[in-house]
Amino acid sequence: MNSYIPQTARERENMLAALELSHTGELFSDIPPSCRADGISGLPEPLGEPALRRLLEEMAGRNDISEPLFIGAGLYDHYVPAAVDALCALPEFVTAYTPYQPEASQGTLTGIFEFQTGMCRLTGLDVSNASMYDAATAACEAMLLSAGATKRKRAYISAAVHPHIRETAAAYARFSGLEVAEIPFDGRGQTALDTRPEEAACVIFQSPNFFGVIEPMRSLASAAAAAAGALSVAICDPLSLGLLESPGMCGVDIAVGDCQPLGSPVSFGGPHAGYFCAKEKYLRRLPGRIAGETAELNGDKRGFVLTLQAREQHIRREKATSNICSNAALSALRAVVYLSLLGPRGLREVALTAARKAAYLRSQLEERGIKPLFNAPYFREFAVEAVLPGAYPLHNPRGSLVAVTEKRTKTEIDAFVRRAERRAAE
Repeated sequence: MNSYIPQTARERENMLAALELSHTGELFSDIPPSCRADGISGLPEPLGEPALRRLLEEMAGRNDISEPLFIGAGLYDHYVPAAVDALCALPEFVTAYTPYQPEASQGTLTGIFEFQTGMCRLTGLDVSNASMYDAATAACEAMLLSAGATKRKRAYISAAVHPHIRETAAAYARFSGLEVAEIPFDGRGQTALDTRPEEAACVIFQSPNFFGVIEPMRSLASAAAAAAGALSVAICDPLSLGLLESPGMCGVDIAVGDCQPLGSPVSFGGPHAGYFCAKEKYLRRLPGRIAGETAELNGDKRGFVLTLQAREQHIRREKATSNICSNAALSALRAVVYLSLLGPRGLREVALTAARKAAYLRSQLEERGIKPLFNAPYFREFAVEAVLPGAYPLHNPRGSLVAVTEKRTKTEIDAFVRRAERRAAE
């Protein structure tokens, strides 16, 4: 399979002629000049393929990857079985194109259907869509769904939600006529929903939250429902659901999150797949698309088709419940293959191993006087008061986030503790 698909000069000329353009630069004329670069400086002269490969290998060699990752903050260095890459590379799966023709897309549709099934089982909710771009866009779409379902314009979001998600929610709200109100977190690092949200469309919280703290989902969902019918939206790490109580069991209306911990490498931050699950009564408000199962006429074979997708998303955009028209099919496929390989017991073992190693690291740091920022239940990530090398720096409150996965060995953890002890003594 060749991933390099060049265009000839004649093909480019034909394209420009069909578009009535004189050069390719005119394709970008809608981008404001202030956002365009006049050129890229610092590039070497054109090279042949062998010389280019040597140059890129030399540049890649400058990256220091000698120390293991303890950073976290939304990206987690879990082990990805080799079978994930092998199975996801099968020809019947390798397409990101929307499977409008089911007779030619059964592989893609099967993957989507099984992804939906897996996410519903993890979250304990009734329905799942075919995936989202990431956790941030999924949370924002949940906010829009809530506003449409409740006819309200105010979303409450916890200050313990990942800053990137809160920033994205603010951008969505600004262009959707919504208002975002922030809920503070308490001294334990948990969402302090001690007052009734007024005119709330939804209450959005994250568990484990940005500081790694496990939120009391059941009480937060109850508080949201008590606010005259506001929807509760839980942003959940899917791997944690192999160990913790599911959002559905806690009465949450909508659960969203990022599937990166399920079979995708850290890979400099992407690509990801978000998931979006909800109670059945919100089925027709779900963004994106849903694949469904059917059977052949004689009934002896299963088949899969796109079942629900509002046409307004394509042809009447101003009336659409959502303008998310695509999904992250290839990254979602990695998640479903990973879940299938591990099964419920394997997923629990991975989650439990990460949690135990995180507990060991935290105890070792505490023994050396490096105190945690919050004394509350956590999963595989926690915040400490010190600024540590190799950890994620926090600014408010000041400190570091430290994450541990099942990949981290005792030797690596002990070495991290020694580096942390030296930094704390400086």
